[in-house]
Amino acid sequence: MVRLVDYSGETVQEMLHMLRHPGTNPPSFEAHVMGTSESSLFLSESHCYPRGGGQPGDTGYISHSDGRTAPFFEVLPGELIDHPVEDSSIFNVGEPIVCSIDPERRNAHALMHTSQHIFSALAEDIWGAETVGNQIGMEQSRVDLLFEDKTVFDPGVLIDAVNSVIDSAIPVNVHEWDRDTITNHKDMRHMKFIDRIPPSVTHLRVIEVDGVDLCPCAGTHVVNTREIHPVTFKGVRNKGKGRLRVSYSLNSD
Repeated sequence: MVRLVDYSGETVQEMLHMLRHPGTNPPSFEAHVMGTSESSLFLSESHCYPRGGGQPGDTGYISHSDGRTAPFFEVLPGELIDHPVEDSSIFNVGEPIVCSIDPERRNAHALMHTSQHIFSALAEDIWGAETVGNQIGMEQSRVDLLFEDKTVFDPGVLIDAVNSVIDSAIPVNVHEWDRDTITNHKDMRHMKFIDRIPPSVTHLRVIEVDGVDLCPCAGTHVVNTREIHPVTFKGVRNKGKGRLRVSYSLNSD
């Protein structure tokens, strides 16, 4: 059972990860404990990214001015963003806290997620391959590509193209656009999911790798491709008719 405290006449949690909060090196932020369950805290606001879209959620620490500190585990999505903790009883509903996001985890996911946008866009441009799934990791990620003829796939061609974009120091822009602008934009990619988003959501965040990719995405990203380490091909698996699962890592050496 979740206990909530209401500060303004209605229970609203500000999901600030959806705004222009830094994709990398996020600063600590202040909030109040809005609610608790046996193993979770619900905060009045949160910059934490909750698991979704193939990207794992943030982890980190929640602390009080009197020294009480608890790690929080992978943040989960829902009507309220869920910050799982081992024991929520050390915090009280209504009290102020400071939340610190693990920068190493966040930064790795932001670099990987932006590289996945480049990876998917170029696979579509080169072979017309559609991205039908992805999973972001700190050390290795994968993209599921659907081809008309998967025998055309050449990992060396794709990796060289991705690294060329990374080396070009291309800006990564974040927009908040209304649905009509998004659906009518001639360069918009990955639109099949948009009908599943409730009509009450009138604006969506759009990620633009300038001249390379443009698509709705709530994930965390870098501000310029020069921040991304070179991509290394890790392997490919056959996942059925026309479908390949391609894995890659980022070479930080």
